[in-house]
Amino acid sequence: MSQPLRAVTVFSASSTKIDRVYFDAADELGHAIARAGWELVYGGNDVGPMGALAAGARRGGGRVIGVTPQVFIDAGHADTACDELILVDSMRQRKATMETRGDAFVTLPGGLGTLEEFFEIVVGQFLGFHGKPIVLLNINGFYDDLLHLIQRQIEGHFVRPAAWEGVHVTTSVPNAIDYLKGWTPKTPASRL
Repeated sequence: MSQPLRAVTVFSASSTKIDRVYFDAADELGHAIARAGWELVYGGNDVGPMGALAAGARRGGGRVIGVTPQVFIDAGHADTACDELILVDSMRQRKATMETRGDAFVTLPGGLGTLEEFFEIVVGQFLGFHGKPIVLLNINGFYDDLLHLIQRQIEGHFVRPAAWEGVHVTTSVPNAIDYLKGWTPKTPASRL
């Protein structure tokens, strides 16, 4: 018997100088996660779309779990309103904690850190370290160039097609939530 999802880890930007559409999508996603009855696990910052994500989850009555290193607390960016704020020693520990605490992963538009988090999860799934669902939210066509690059990598035999099969790409929050609601757990198996 499969276990239902309890918590969704979201990777997102914390930049404040970006288009409003990304803030709105983050807020919508946080709210939708809460309304689905799942906990939100995220990077624990209260700025940019990351802050909008947590605010949306709270607006939906959800439980918010932030994971942050001391450097963000010192900079005044930590979300002290989290139901649980987990202090970690490093960014590597932050990623590991977010991976462990989440039953699913959704990636919003973001920068280098967001891409690092996303690809570590994708590679981990491909190698059989986890069997959790992965969603890439391509809001406003943000990831179009990345998707084109991955297709070129697959065609050029740099990336095995199976490595990308576990990623659900969508442009809408409702579709992402529906995908997670309908997702059936699989036993992770290395495809090496």
